[in-house]
Amino acid sequence: MTRQDFRFLHRLRVRWCEVDMQKIVFNSHYLMYFDTAIADYWRAMAMEYEPTMAQFGGDLYVKKSTLEYHASARYDDSLEIGLKCSRLGNSSMLFTAGVFRGNDVLVTGELLYVFADPKTQTSKPIPSALREWLQAYEAGEKMIQVRCGSWSELGNDASRLRTDVFVQEQKVPKEMEWDEADASATHAVAYNRLGQAVATGRLLPHAPGVGRIGRMAAARVLRGSGLGKAVLRALMAAARERGEPEVMLHAQRSAEGFYAGLGFTARGEPFEEAGIAHIEMTAATT
Repeated sequence: MTRQDFRFLHRLRVRWCEVDMQKIVFNSHYLMYFDTAIADYWRAMAMEYEPTMAQFGGDLYVKKSTLEYHASARYDDSLEIGLKCSRLGNSSMLFTAGVFRGNDVLVTGELLYVFADPKTQTSKPIPSALREWLQAYEAGEKMIQVRCGSWSELGNDASRLRTDVFVQEQKVPKEMEWDEADASATHAVAYNRLGQAVATGRLLPHAPGVGRIGRMAAARVLRGSGLGKAVLRALMAAARERGEPEVMLHAQRSAEGFYAGLGFTARGEPFEEAGIAHIEMTAATT
């Protein structure tokens, strides 16, 4: 087993509370590492686990876990946890797992899950959509599609995401969230393989040759999985196609690092918008 066997790798660092008197990871924590990684596996698939399983009418339950120890992880080691859906049965799915320190294999394992009715916990067939989704991920296919269009085309999905993120989560007043600019803006919405809207943003003219990106929002449980980056790039491409060599945006200070990593540069002094600290940032579209 090597790192290259896995499309999905979850990174973590060994904490003090996870080691024993010899400063090596206590054996049971490797199962915790796998369990932590599986949540990120679903995130990498752009799946909101809880509502998706509810939509499928089931949930996943661990039937069997096996571990084989080859070497020990130690305090403060940087580890990668590899997971791969290696077999799909009628109602079961087998994940092959590995713990790596660099190229060294420390622990290997298998996790057997069963798809079952949450009320009776009796097994039921894996839905075909979930089966195809898992197979597509392991085959290296894209997990999201970003669509750009008008408010009449994408407004229902964009408004749901923005309501969840800005109005409900960040407590932005409703009257500040909605404006007339939506009708003329170019909107982008990212959809997962189940057709669920998972991220959005919009593009408006700002000045000659400059587009303004705003209303960037992603489903809370999927943040950090590249959705915002995909939407932002789609909007920058739309600005470039209509002849705007530059884009600007008002970034929440908590997201400043995200935008800086994508080539945006801060300009001017911080300010407040809807009671939230922001900074203006700009980037070239070419």
